[in-house]
Amino acid sequence: MNNPSFKTKGFKFKQFTINGSESGMPVSTDGVLLGAWFQSHREVNILDIGTGTGLLALMCAQRFAKAKIIAVDIEKTAIDAARDNFAHSPWRDRLSLLHADVLSFEAPHTFQHIICNPPYFNSGEQSKQSQRATARHTDTLQHNALLKRCYELLSEDGTASFVLPITEGEQFIALAKQQGWYLSRLCRVQPSQKKPVHRVLFELAKQPCDTKESQLLIHADEGYSEDFIQLTHEFYLKM
Repeated sequence: MNNPSFKTKGFKFKQFTINGSESGMPVSTDGVLLGAWFQSHREVNILDIGTGTGLLALMCAQRFAKAKIIAVDIEKTAIDAARDNFAHSPWRDRLSLLHADVLSFEAPHTFQHIICNPPYFNSGEQSKQSQRATARHTDTLQHNALLKRCYELLSEDGTASFVLPITEGEQFIALAKQQGWYLSRLCRVQPSQKKPVHRVLFELAKQPCDTKESQLLIHADEGYSEDFIQLTHEFYLKM
């Protein structure tokens, strides 16, 4: 039996648009936070793993004027969505797309930066729609295997950036350290002053380094916090 269709809504940003598609996951605050928080100090090669609609690749292209970005996804529906979004963006000449399993594809070179909003549900009921299940569950991309592959694909002085829920993020970081990674940046994300930290943004490096820690509050009083607005204003239309 074919899986029921899962149509995600489109989303318009200041400089690009994510069109509605059957890619599996809609635009999320997690993805926007990661794309805005991600750092690159050079004009580099960036790999976007599990690109989905292409959101992170497009954000990187907007932020880093000479960066070349390769986006990879295992789902054909995601590739179709990202291809459409790339084609309608101002940066199509710097964006490349690969329909492949990141664990086995032949990379043309190593990357100075990797960015990834990975699957995070290790257990529980999966979505009946296969694209959404692939995007949300770790069955097709185990965190242990993802970390090992990122280490292979990353240049010696490169960094890899991720976003995860707090519990899965702490487990992911502990696993990374066991594999020889170092935690270079960590941001704990708190939805409001009345709610606990629920997400972590973090950056891993292959070289020893000190960890720069910070905290981000999304909502303050009746609206968004100044820190959240400052981080995301280049993208959200109403910021």
